[in-house]
Amino acid sequence: MFSPEGPSLRELAVQALSSVEHGYDLLAPKFDHTPFRTPAALLDAVAAMLARIGPFDDGLDVCCGTGAGVEVLAKVCQESVTGVDFSTGMLDVARERVKSGGPRVSWVRGDARALPFTSAFDLVVSFGAFGHFLPRELPGLFAQVHSVLRPGGCFAFPVVAPPRPTSPAYWMLSGFDAVMKVRNAVWRPPFVMYYRDFQLGYVRPELERAGFEVDLHALPEFGHRGDGSPRVRMVAARRLP
Repeated sequence: MFSPEGPSLRELAVQALSSVEHGYDLLAPKFDHTPFRTPAALLDAVAAMLARIGPFDDGLDVCCGTGAGVEVLAKVCQESVTGVDFSTGMLDVARERVKSGGPRVSWVRGDARALPFTSAFDLVVSFGAFGHFLPRELPGLFAQVHSVLRPGGCFAFPVVAPPRPTSPAYWMLSGFDAVMKVRNAVWRPPFVMYYRDFQLGYVRPELERAGFEVDLHALPEFGHRGDGSPRVRMVAARRLP
């Protein structure tokens, strides 16, 4: 599951018993050697789709981590790219590893639930971070993204089709979520990381309520399920004028 350069079991245990912010500060130096990093194939597929629906000038990666999404933005934005994250450790790693010869890149420490920007962007992305927000926090998060987008700007992120109840992946993710909920019931500070709470059927109406017009783009690189539905989609939510 982890490469030799990844964290040890003890390091993961210490991280899991920390707050989300401090846990990621601890994990940051080895984060890119874990399965938690968004796969390169998914990043490339989103970049290709964004290139089709662009162009874009200024992009923001919300919960940027070590900067994988910033590298996607650097491929499709003409002027500037910004990464925002509340983990100082993740930002330190991102500054070291991300080199862009295109748009100017900047890094900001901040909480996605209170973004420190005006409506300065025409593209906002996020990869793999939504499991760190409780369902009741999503309306506020979407309102924050709406507030930093220019009218007509796009909020884009990939969504993987949920595994079926008959698949091992379904029970593995359900078991992980159950363990995390028990952990948070008996240990403080909480570590919010739930894989099955972020579902498109709930997310789309919340985006629309926040003032977005939502389009779905199948990412053909990942094929289709048995019923013909895409395995992976990219949500492209436009801020209405």
